[in-house]
Amino acid sequence: MSDFAVRVGQGFDVHRFSDDASRRLVLGGVTFAGERGLHGHSDADVIAHAAADALLGAAGLGDIGQHFPDTDPKWKDADSLALLAEVVRMITTDGWSVGNVDCSVVCEEPKLAPRRDEMQANLSRVVGAPVTVKGRRAEGLGALGRREGIACWAAAVIVRGTGRE
Repeated sequence: MSDFAVRVGQGFDVHRFSDDASRRLVLGGVTFAGERGLHGHSDADVIAHAAADALLGAAGLGDIGQHFPDTDPKWKDADSLALLAEVVRMITTDGWSVGNVDCSVVCEEPKLAPRRDEMQANLSRVVGAPVTVKGRRAEGLGALGRREGIACWAAAVIVRGTGRE
């Protein structure tokens, strides 16, 4: 009999752009100098947040808001890669390991392709497994198309056991 289990989770996050000129834009742990930052309690890294939610969902451990509520001053301006690392710690403590995480970011700006390798390296290092980042445009449709914010969808695969009989 096999002890092997595979679970899949999905995550989503969206943040609007901030009116605060001093706010930095952080995506996948990479700071995009000269770009408008996102409004949020932490550093508002939508990619790290969506990845964390996907991992938590796959493990059945709730969602990012339960573990890092925006009502708690402890998480004010928190580094989202540190939050993602804590999520990975939680799921590995629960006996899971990460297979991979795939992220689709929807934004009109900034261009992600020039920094994609950097974002993927940061996220993969923290997660301990491959994390891919894909950029998509909203083609001018809706709030994302009007450049009002950035959204990210993520899917994660986690595994437990060896699959050996």
